[in-house]
Amino acid sequence: MRNTRHNHGFTIVEMLIALAITAILLTAIAVAFNASIINFNENQNIFKAINQARQALSRITTQVRTGMVDPNNISDQTRCKVLCADGSIVTYRYESGEQTLYLNTSGADHLLCDNVTAMTFKKDNGTPTGDVKSVQVSMTVVSGDVRQTVSAAAVVRKVLN
Repeated sequence: MRNTRHNHGFTIVEMLIALAITAILLTAIAVAFNASIINFNENQNIFKAINQARQALSRITTQVRTGMVDPNNISDQTRCKVLCADGSIVTYRYESGEQTLYLNTSGADHLLCDNVTAMTFKKDNGTPTGDVKSVQVSMTVVSGDVRQTVSAAAVVRKVLN
């Protein structure tokens, strides 16, 4: 009878090759996972900035539609002063140095939107009495490398007299 040796297992070379392949696959998975997390965070920041800008524009246009815009500062495109139906005065003010939009009610400033790189209030006083008949608002927000411009317009529907 012949004495035969049967190898049951892997050689060291086979183990090293398997280990190298596993390391390559795990590295690829880790890189893909990291890219996915970075992409998610960037999208989340963009969503927050755009959503905040849209909410601010919605608030501005709603108050312009139901109030009366002060015609005295028609050329100032960084401010919009609105006399509301309840008699209160609301002022929206863009500060370019701070890149913020403020809401001023009852003499107190409230931060309405940040990361605003540009903002204009274009008021049209085409009425015979000189009242403002419409306001176009344009706001540019930035989040990381992404810059997005959001615009809205409102026609004054209510004249308070």
